[in-house]
Amino acid sequence: MFTSAPKLISTWLGNTDLRTIIASIVALILSGVIIYSTGFGLFYPIEQRGGIYIASILIVICKIGYERYKKLSSSTQNLFLSLIDILIILAAAFSIYRFIVVQRAMSNDLYDIETLDILACALGLLVFTELTRRIWGWTLFWVTVISLLYILWGQDFPGILRHSGFSLEQLSENLWFNLNKGVFGSISNIVINVVLIFVLFGVLLESTGAGETLLKYAFRITQKTRGGPAHAAILASGFFGTMSGSPVANIVGTGTFTIPIIKKRGFSPEFSAGVEATASCGGQIMPPIMGAAALVMADLAGIPYLYLITAALLPALFYYLSLFLGVTVEARKQGIEPITDIEAYKITRQDKINAVMFVAPILSVVVALVTGFSPAMAGFFALLVLLICSFLNPAVRRDPLRLIKGLIAGGVNAAELMISVAAIEIVVGVMDTTGLGLKFAGLVENIGDQQLFLSLIVAMTGALILGMGMPTLPAYLIIVLIMGPAIKLLGLSTLVVHLFVFYYGVASSLTPPVAIAAYVAAPIAGANPIMTALMALRIGAAKFIIPFAFAYYPTLLLVQDFDTVSFISIICRLTLVIYLVSSALSAFDRERIGLISIILRLVIATLCLISMPFIHIPATAIGIILILFSWKIYPFNKYRENTN
Repeated sequence: MFTSAPKLISTWLGNTDLRTIIASIVALILSGVIIYSTGFGLFYPIEQRGGIYIASILIVICKIGYERYKKLSSSTQNLFLSLIDILIILAAAFSIYRFIVVQRAMSNDLYDIETLDILACALGLLVFTELTRRIWGWTLFWVTVISLLYILWGQDFPGILRHSGFSLEQLSENLWFNLNKGVFGSISNIVINVVLIFVLFGVLLESTGAGETLLKYAFRITQKTRGGPAHAAILASGFFGTMSGSPVANIVGTGTFTIPIIKKRGFSPEFSAGVEATASCGGQIMPPIMGAAALVMADLAGIPYLYLITAALLPALFYYLSLFLGVTVEARKQGIEPITDIEAYKITRQDKINAVMFVAPILSVVVALVTGFSPAMAGFFALLVLLICSFLNPAVRRDPLRLIKGLIAGGVNAAELMISVAAIEIVVGVMDTTGLGLKFAGLVENIGDQQLFLSLIVAMTGALILGMGMPTLPAYLIIVLIMGPAIKLLGLSTLVVHLFVFYYGVASSLTPPVAIAAYVAAPIAGANPIMTALMALRIGAAKFIIPFAFAYYPTLLLVQDFDTVSFISIICRLTLVIYLVSSALSAFDRERIGLISIILRLVIATLCLISMPFIHIPATAIGIILILFSWKIYPFNKYRENTN
């Protein structure tokens, strides 16, 4: 799974193991191919698609082999497993070679799938399924396996799950020898052409030292707030997360520094890890880059990227407002006061120069998009700007090999991502071939019985379950391709549907029992992972509220059905809702609040979002009165405590 560049580099380089040498060389070549093809065009589309897959397999096999070699003491066992790895590489090479041969034949004439092609398909699917298990764990592995079992034997399933059955030739054509679906389908094309350049950009941003400067600025800006380092973690993770595209890499990159400082300030280990986890996941929803998934979203939904990031801006700001507010409430609850030593995080002249490394690339992305360049070219320009600006950092000038090491780490991350894309393409191919997605859409519509709220609850629950244990991009793709058609039948626009499932794809990283982000952050804080996940849910509760807000009020997205009165109304109400929910879940608002007040705040928050004016207007008024009363009575209670 994605790791931070420094950790990967320190682990790999500096040794002479053949596997690391092979993986490093191939990863560097892969990064070069990604950069060149993004800026100057593909070499040969079919061959390049196959070549990137075989390079990814080779990198992943070598990486896993080296890590296994360090752990196993038995040379016999190592030799046996190495032979299996070689067989996997040979099987993959044969399968991908047949894909290229058959695609060339199909482009020239009609072609009938042969027995050799069926064998190639079977071997290829087995290779990618096994590598998915090794890299991404059991969740995505089982989703892939169940999909394959379904297309093979779904004709024997009961009810709406039954399909008409498919021959091995049909299965091979749909899942392997196809440029529109299956392993080499449209999603892999989007990822190769658009996403991988941003994967490299995110890793290089860390390698050049821009992340360290960003953290320093975040601490300086938030130093006088009650939350201090917790607020800094939110600011830094939001900014870094939008560029890195990986919550896990974000947590590893910034959390190792911020979490101990948050704990030192007086926050609990679970809260410290929870803040970092929620903030790192939130980077995926923050424009202008929004991680890799937003790039895929723009292509899949047929929405201009600039239009998409404009729509995503306000919901993302509200999410981060809720995080800042949650930290402030917790700081008050724990009696943590702002610190006054402003020299602790003094910005030096070199820090100001280094700031160009993360400001200039972001500006280049925005300028490129505004002037009409594609997202891929915007990423290409951002990468070039970052490489040039990186030499402003003395550390890079002293050791330019940092950039080469960053490209190697970026190539490894790109390879791991491509393995997950192959697994998702298998699932998508099965869904498309069997028509299961449309059947599921009808089922969700029937469960909701034409009631938007109930249908959205069903869709949200399904999305959280489907996304558990997966990184953002695979989670989003699985969810949108299964749940998207169902939600669209409810009358929501394409933009709203994609953003709705995207939010829950991100939220699934925080949802127990899997909670990938919490499991990464918890060991850094010395916290319990499940308690960290529950704390992250409390801090990031707005992530579950905001999608319902823009589903009912698309005006919140700025680009659809905009109405000034409705816009002002939902902005005010959503702000109130976030405050009520944050204080209720913390059981604190200037002072501790009881169970009745907690329930009352949650009920009022729910009523404030109901679209009927005769409900939300009085609910809003009651909510404001409740908060003002709490603020008004606090000085009186404080005076009484001091008197006693």
